[in-house]
This record gives sequence, structure tokens and C-alpha cells, in this order.
Amino acid sequence: QVQLVESGGGLVQPGGSLRLSCAASGSIFSINAMGWYRQAPGKQRELVAGLTSGGITIYADSVKGRFTISRDNARNTVYLQMNSLKHEDTAIYYCYADKTLRRYWGQGTQVTVSS
Repeated sequence: QVQLVESGGGLVQPGGSLRLSCAASGSIFSINAMGWYRQAPGKQRELVAGLTSGGITIYADSVKGRFTISRDNARNTVYLQMNSLKHEDTAIYYCYADKTLRRYWGQGTQVTVSS
């Protein structure tokens, strides 16, 4: 089992920044990839950014150049630095971790971009 705990969400004005954190615990050996999805009200959950154990990153087109995913192996934590935030980035952000054939999810953290 892998447990994921997100933090760092909140309310921010358009153009502002937030950094989300996702701390993994439990059976973290051989996690293949970690990353972030988001789900806005009335919309499907969508991939925001992912990072493989080999260092390959993937981003949604809508966040390229604004969001950066990174990992601190010593802390078993993955981060999502979000800059130049827009109203449309408002959503619940979920951390995920892939291990063997299973995907684990965190509980989610709310990000609201509003003036």
C-alpha cells in the first residue's frame, strides 16, 4: 500500500503562484511514476503533470511553461510549482503514484484562482 498526502492548495489571485506537495509513505519501493491530475466542477479529471522514476516529465498543453513538476527522493515527495495561475486552473488537484499495475490516489487539495 502507498499513502499519499497532498498539501499547499488555497486561494490565490490570477497571476499568482502556489506550490503543491505530495508526500508518499508506506510501500514506496518501485513506484514507477508520480504526478498530478485535477478536476474542475462539472468536468472530467485531467492529467496536469507526471514524472517517471527515470526523470521523464509530461505536461498538459494548458499548463506548459507555467507549471513545473519535481521530486525530492530523500523526502519521498513530489511537487507541483504553479505560476501565472489563471481562473481556469481552479480545481481539486489529486496526486497519484503508479506502482506495478496499480495507481494510488491522494485525497485532493483545492486550488481556487480568484480576484
